[in-house]
Amino acid sequence: MNTKKANLPAVSTFADHEVIVPPNKLKKAVQKIKPGEKIPFDPVERAEAALAELAADFSVWMNQECMRLDATRNAIKASGITPGNKDVLFRAAHDIKGQAATFGYPLVAPVADSLCRLIEHTPDVARLPLRLIDQHVDAVRAIMHKNTRGDVGKYAAELAEKLRHVTDEFLLHENRDSPDALESILAPSLVP
Repeated sequence: MNTKKANLPAVSTFADHEVIVPPNKLKKAVQKIKPGEKIPFDPVERAEAALAELAADFSVWMNQECMRLDATRNAIKASGITPGNKDVLFRAAHDIKGQAATFGYPLVAPVADSLCRLIEHTPDVARLPLRLIDQHVDAVRAIMHKNTRGDVGKYAAELAEKLRHVTDEFLLHENRDSPDALESILAPSLVP
């Protein structure tokens, strides 16, 4: 079999469906070892070393994410909220939520999660409360900048809980006529 054909997916056609099996390129990366044979390196140790090399940049990257979130919030305040800039705000908050723990700022994640919930579950974009968005963005920035000082963990947790509570009250009111939406709003958060 030539290389070009090996990189194409296998397609089996049936009366009412097709089964597409992509080529398994990972087989080439797998190293088979014999029983008792040792791997010449520890992949976990190698990954941790690579992460340690990048760690010096984490605060810079997190700061850039916070600036992106702040800039988006300011653009919305200046020109009004639209479905387009709402999506940009959601992506900025979602990226912070996903990267906060990796970058060493786990206290930021619950606030970013609450902002994502607010944006995602508000049925009418025009009714997104700009003041509550402001409070979330300011909380993310404050927690990020005070991450290493004093009892920030306690205060950050209290702030996140209050923002989540206010957000949930708003979302329950806005979705009061939509039982399916209420069910997903009341589901427990995946962010610790």
